[in-house]
Amino acid sequence: MCEKKNITKNKDYRKGNGTKLFLAFLFSIFYSLNSSAQCAMCRAVLETEEGGVKAEAVNDGIVYLMAFPYILVGVIGYIVYKSRQKVKV
Repeated sequence: MCEKKNITKNKDYRKGNGTKLFLAFLFSIFYSLNSSAQCAMCRAVLETEEGGVKAEAVNDGIVYLMAFPYILVGVIGYIVYKSRQKVKV
């Protein structure tokens, strides 16, 4: 009988950790840093231009294209995780 109480407490503890993990995940998604994502050749060509408007646009495009594979892997991982949780229950 004591074991059932311990199991219930562990499930409640896991539920709280899931919420904290989810909040940390949301924070990491919406937190951004300024970065320069250019290859050496792109940088050499774009540095010759004055103003640097095209260089900033290329940086933004590279970061934009880089984000989608990570988002896709995250969504697929979440779907697999949820499907395995349903099988366990």
